[in-house]
Amino acid sequence: MITLLCALILLVAGYCLYGRFVEKIFRPDERPTPAAEHADGVDYIPMKTWRVFLIQLLNIAGTGPIFGALLGAVFGPVVFLWIVLGSILGGAVHDYMSGMISLRMDGASISELVGRYLGPAAKQLMRLFSLVLLILLGAVFTTSPAKLIARLTPEWMDTSFWVIVILVYYLLATLLPIDKLIGKLYPFFGAVLLLMAIGIIVGLVAGGYPLPELSLQNQNPLGRPVWPFMFITVACGAISGFHGTQSPMMARCLMREKDGRKVFYGAMIFESIIALVWAAAGVAFYGATGGLQAALTSLGESGVVYEISVSLLGMFGGALAIIGVVVCPISSGDTAFRSARLTIADWLHIDQSKLTLRLVVTLPLLAAGAWLTQIDFDTVWRYFSWSNQTLAMITLWAAAVYLAQQSERRWYAAICALPATFMSAVSATYILMADEGFQLSQAVSYPAGIAFAALCAVLYLRKILREERSEI
Repeated sequence: MITLLCALILLVAGYCLYGRFVEKIFRPDERPTPAAEHADGVDYIPMKTWRVFLIQLLNIAGTGPIFGALLGAVFGPVVFLWIVLGSILGGAVHDYMSGMISLRMDGASISELVGRYLGPAAKQLMRLFSLVLLILLGAVFTTSPAKLIARLTPEWMDTSFWVIVILVYYLLATLLPIDKLIGKLYPFFGAVLLLMAIGIIVGLVAGGYPLPELSLQNQNPLGRPVWPFMFITVACGAISGFHGTQSPMMARCLMREKDGRKVFYGAMIFESIIALVWAAAGVAFYGATGGLQAALTSLGESGVVYEISVSLLGMFGGALAIIGVVVCPISSGDTAFRSARLTIADWLHIDQSKLTLRLVVTLPLLAAGAWLTQIDFDTVWRYFSWSNQTLAMITLWAAAVYLAQQSERRWYAAICALPATFMSAVSATYILMADEGFQLSQAVSYPAGIAFAALCAVLYLRKILREERSEI
């Protein structure tokens, strides 16, 4: 219990202290925002800060901080450190910088942002990479909620039925102006999400479940090493490249730059709190990481969520908790496809004020997502997880270049360059070791991953030094 309380306090303190430090480095001002200058009634729509915050939170809080936290919890309480430190020093910084730089670039999508600061080749790579990631995520966030809803409905309303229903909703959410469907539903969804997290914690405490205390020991029953697997498995609860595709969407709706810390940094901190709750719940409910792993193997991620929710809160409370879990992926899946539409529109300069043109871009995206729902969930999730962290790595390097160019003190860029270096090592090491990667040994993968991160850091410093010389 002490570890969980300390972790929660650190997250709040991180928002108040480190978040303010990051904001001071960026220096938001009172300049007009894209919502005011480019209002189009579809994507650029001025909205109140609290509403933008809720949309941002539900955009980013998919099944990642729930399923990912449960999968990460099998490594033991060491996962708490990654969630807390990863969020404060990496994830929240990543989300804030991607949102605020987009704000300064008229709401440009993440691929355009990366291209601006890392070059044309990086732009083309990022366009393709982010599109693949968004479609993968849209597929993941179609299948996982469909499975959960099917557990609560009559037999004829099976997973396939709910996949179709969710895809129809995604079509509407992607096409309609952001304030018509997403803007109206998300306040309700946010309340359900909050009640779900509170209910799980209250249920654990009331039930006398022993909450895990901090230990640095690797407790993974399958023997997987913490590095790099835990850092890939727990993505959305600590740092997630997907968030960088969502922040620009909200940058098109924010009315004041100075509200950026509340929306972008704050939403990431809140998501990490959700991840902490589920990581603690997984180990506490099953008694040990071995029990949790066995449950994940036999029941699957959605089955574990269902069993924990119903056992702690009863059928009514369990249904409410599961609705909260369903809301998370659906409210990320819809904006994943919406963000994919905007990425293509920015890339090909397609006017999105016309419904027919939005439809032309959207239908192929949903068709690709529907096809991916037929593939095994765990396989899609592993590819998504690695792609997700690699996207975060690229975005952080772009943000580091931005800060080095804009700040009077170039060393301020370290707030992005250091987590970018760390994520470079994580992503490279994982793809070298993983089953879906090159399946190399630790003896090869570890030094190779570190060497790749060092190379990225050297290339970054070289770019900054060249720019310094050109200014002299």
